[in-house]
Formats: sequence, structure tokens, C-alpha cells
Amino acid sequence: MVRPDLQQRRLEAMHAWNTFVERGDEAARLVRPEIWSSWTRSGAALSIDVAEAPLADEDETREYWRGSALQIAVERVESDLRRTAEDGDLVIAVTDPDTRILWTYGGRVMRRKAERVNFVPGGLWDDESVGTNALDLAGRQDAPAMVFSAEHYAQVVHNWVCWAAPVHEPGTGRQLGVLDLSTTWDRSHPIGLATAQVMARLIETALPARSPRRAGPEEIFAPGLVMTLLGTAETRLDGQRLLLNRRQTEILALLALHPDGLSLDQLHAMVYGDQAVTVSTLKAEVSHLRHALGGQLASRPYRLLMPVDTDVEHVLALIRQRKVRAAVEAYGGDLLPGTNSPALTELAEYVAVALREALLADPEPEAVLDYAQRAPYDTQVVEACLHDLGARSHPALPLLRARLAAAR
Repeated sequence: MVRPDLQQRRLEAMHAWNTFVERGDEAARLVRPEIWSSWTRSGAALSIDVAEAPLADEDETREYWRGSALQIAVERVESDLRRTAEDGDLVIAVTDPDTRILWTYGGRVMRRKAERVNFVPGGLWDDESVGTNALDLAGRQDAPAMVFSAEHYAQVVHNWVCWAAPVHEPGTGRQLGVLDLSTTWDRSHPIGLATAQVMARLIETALPARSPRRAGPEEIFAPGLVMTLLGTAETRLDGQRLLLNRRQTEILALLALHPDGLSLDQLHAMVYGDQAVTVSTLKAEVSHLRHALGGQLASRPYRLLMPVDTDVEHVLALIRQRKVRAAVEAYGGDLLPGTNSPALTELAEYVAVALREALLADPEPEAVLDYAQRAPYDTQVVEACLHDLGARSHPALPLLRARLAAAR
């Protein structure tokens, strides 16, 4: 016996979806903003009659998964994940940051349903490949998400309900992918979303001490140095946090951003500029760093000897790839606020300007709202977004106008 409240909710979702198909923008007021935004993205990319998710290259998917931090974590807690799927007749999935499914396990009924729509390893479940779904929303928003019945864009999954939560690397906060629980709409339960969050946290606790990020299909997983420089500074070596003072962080940041190395004179000029600081002071700081890094700092020139990853390079790479929204999300704030290193001050200005110019060129509403939280008085970016939207309806319009009014 299906609960009456679920029957009513399904009817409302179907009504909203039919309104979207038949009358477009009239459906905006009938669904949550994130569902509407995803419907419009999906509608621009594919038909409502999409029957299954496309599949990524099987060998590439298998290679990405093999030996990854996510695989290690899932194997450590696999019995708990399988038990959850079997007890609730769910299908459970783990994805990469691009919403490509890497691993699944399903109860008897849901396993067959999942296979029919390529909810399997290699399945591409971003909303531009298969339409609105919880996996895409959780990854895109970096927050738990639920999609019920006809809130899905594709008719083929209108009988599903999905709950998803992002999985983060504990040391850096970097999103590694998403965990999703799915079943039929009539089995929807209020604790579904909380269960997905618990399962995601379970995977996070099982991650190995090192969880390097794969920058591309050819990258080799390796331990190394990870520096967060935008906003709140943090440095980790092989997953362990290093306790450094401000000056040591600045020196290490400059070396991380110059992989070919710097001479003593170059490093001194970049750190101190025209300040009256002796070379011996710099040498003492470098000596402390070398000890903290276990000797992995060469001299003549000064150069780091381990793999290095910084959020600065990550943000700039996203800007170059024209992934503006992702760049805004990755931008934690000014580079080492308060630094008096002339080289880092110049770089901080460069990154901030590059991000702002990218937004002006492509003022995606969600990215502009995110940026406005960090730069509330930058009215030009908000104005550019409103101008770009023109007369078009968009769920972010009230928030954009409110931001503009508050800044003025």
C-alpha cells in the first residue's frame, strides 16, 4: 500500500514536469530552484526520451578506479554498503567528480532496473548526459541532494527516488565524488537523505591517509605536498598537516609555484622585496623547511623534490578551461591575505582579476551568486549577469537583484 502523501507528491511532480514539457517557464514556480536549473540545462542538451546514460570507456574507467583512494575506502566498508543496499532494496553507487559511476551494488530488484538505464560502472550521470538526477545535483552543489519521481528530467527514471551526498577528502576538503542511494519512488522514506550522508561519511572515514587528486587520465597517484593558499592557508605533506609560520608558508608557496626552482637571490627578492633582511635569515627559514619536508628540498637552485599540488594552480587551470563556476567554487578567497611578499601580492592580484574577468565574460548566475558572497560590493559582475539574462526568467534573479540592492 503506497502512502497517500507519496501519491500526492508524485502527482505534483508529474504536473510540474508536464508543465515544463508543454509550457516551459511556467513550471519554474512549481519546483525547487535547483530542479528548475537542472531541467533547463538538461533540456538544452538532450531529449526527455533519453533511454539510458551514455557509457565512458570501460578500460579508462577501470584504470581510474583501480588503486584509487575511493576504491580502497569502498573495499574497507563494502560489507556495510552492501547490507544497506540489500536491506532497503536499494542500488548504491559511487562516482568520480565528473559524475561517472565507478562502483555499484544493488538489491535484487533495483539491480535489474539499474542495469537497464546504465546505472553501472562507466555510466555518465551528469545532467547534460542523462538529465536531472541527485548524483549530479550533489556533485554540482557540493551538498546532499534528493530527486523524487518526475523531478528527474528523463521519463525512464520517473519511477525512481534518489538521495546523494558528496564524498570529501578529509585533509583538504576536496570533493572526490558522490555516493548515491536509489530505489523506486513508492519506497521513499524521510531518512533516505540522512542515510546517504551517513554512508558518504563512512567512506570518508575509510579513506587512506593519502588521497591524491587525479588531474587527468595520465596522472600517476603519488604522495606529495598539498598547499591551500586561497583564503585560509594549510599545508599537508603525505596527508599530514605541517605547522609552519607565515614566512615559511610564503617561502614554500613560492617554491611550490616555481617547480623549476629559484636561486637564493631570486627567492630573497620574491619574499622580502626591498626589506632590509639578510640572506642568512632566509637560509635559516629554508633550513627549517628542509627539516619539515624530510630533506625533500634541494639547493642551487632551491627546488622541491616531491609532487606538489596547490589550489592556486587548480583555480587558474579551471579558468583556462573556461570552467568558471568550478573556478569560483574552488576559490577560497584572497591568496595569503596580509602577505607582504611582493611576488605573492602580485600573484594574488592576478588570480583575483583573472577570476573576475572570467565571470564578466561568462556570468553564469549561480557562479555570480557564489562570487558575490566573497566580493559583496563588486556590483559590476552582478550587473553583467543581469544584463546577460535580459528578459529571460531564472530562479536566481531575485537573489541577484537583492545582492545588487544591498551593495548599493
